[in-house]
Amino acid sequence: MTKLSWTGFSKKTPQERKEHLKKNALLSQENQDLLDKDQQLTLETANQMAENVIGRFTLPFAVCPDVLLVDGVTYQVPMVTEEPSVVAAASYASKLIKRSGGFTTTIHNRQMIGQVALFDVPDKDDASRKIQAASQNLIEIAKEAHPSIVKRGGGPRKLWTETKGDFLIVYLAVDTQEAMGANMVNTMMEALVPELENLSKGQSLMAILSNLATESLVTATCRLSTRFLSRNKEEAHDLAKKMEMASQLAQVDPYRAATHNKGIFNGIDALVIATGNDWRAVEAGSHAYASKDGSYRGLSTWTYDQEAKELVGELTLPMPIATRGGSIGLNPSASIAHDLLNHPDAKTLASIIVSLGLAQNLAALKALTSTGIQAGHMKLQAKSLALLAGASPEEMPQVLAELLKAKHMNQETAQAILEKLRTP
Repeated sequence: MTKLSWTGFSKKTPQERKEHLKKNALLSQENQDLLDKDQQLTLETANQMAENVIGRFTLPFAVCPDVLLVDGVTYQVPMVTEEPSVVAAASYASKLIKRSGGFTTTIHNRQMIGQVALFDVPDKDDASRKIQAASQNLIEIAKEAHPSIVKRGGGPRKLWTETKGDFLIVYLAVDTQEAMGANMVNTMMEALVPELENLSKGQSLMAILSNLATESLVTATCRLSTRFLSRNKEEAHDLAKKMEMASQLAQVDPYRAATHNKGIFNGIDALVIATGNDWRAVEAGSHAYASKDGSYRGLSTWTYDQEAKELVGELTLPMPIATRGGSIGLNPSASIAHDLLNHPDAKTLASIIVSLGLAQNLAALKALTSTGIQAGHMKLQAKSLALLAGASPEEMPQVLAELLKAKHMNQETAQAILEKLRTP
């Protein structure tokens, strides 16, 4: 197979990029047509997806091309984001890691957790014993509540109880296959309520899926040779040490941890949104997971192996991602994203997402501990200001050059530069 060339992709126009995707058969014919029309989600469909619809809200749909190497496969990664530098940073860091062998991932499990919270239980210990003794019968009730997932090889896998404060909580782990499974799990949990109330002699407060998907953990790891950090060996050594310390800072200071993790989600959210998944659920579960030890911490860790001269990164996240169900089949833009990824299954997609988050984190830490985050951000901020001021594509280079030299970079300055440029 001839290797695709992505040289100069970032310098092409949007239309030229679309032509590149079409020429290399990275999209189905149907999705090529949708991309050409630049109108993927119809108002009629949008009106069925949410209440009180008045239009559609669009965001930039970008591609991080041919650099994210995960478990031996290189992916063209779709990213939906409005934040400048996210796609460029993901591409830059992924390219460095690819040169060092790419990412390796581990899928620890792929199950969602539902819970029924019981209250006014006379004897929680006795109730817990009765529920555990009846666990197989309860699992059968859950299966009967959603038989289609059982036919596809999924369904409830294990049931357990925990006493927390005034509540006796019953948990159920469910293999949801390719779906995220919220409706599926909720249906099962509600079906269990009558029997759980009978066994416990208590009352059900609620029956609901949990977004803390600790039975859907994914780990991505990578090893980056320090020679890719700098050609100067001493500088590369110092930078690797600083990046390790930056990782340690995120483990002890929640103020830094929040920003550290936000950088991870710059990439993760962009891909989760592109593929039509629930980014709110992914974020909620991951931030809860960041507090699993009693203090909010950075989700990734970087250590410097001085003997091997490698920076070692690791990121473990709950990743209840889906390739079927929800809005994935309703929004044609999501179909384009899955085309670009070559239609991975849910486990593979989870691996890609976590790997992208680790790449995004690497780019941020390298910038923070070397040139500083503003060096790249200010160039992109200047572009945003020029656009807001009304600069045309032809005017943009000169406006940007003047803005970057200006004492105060703001919209007022951008407008003044543009007015001067247009004055005969």
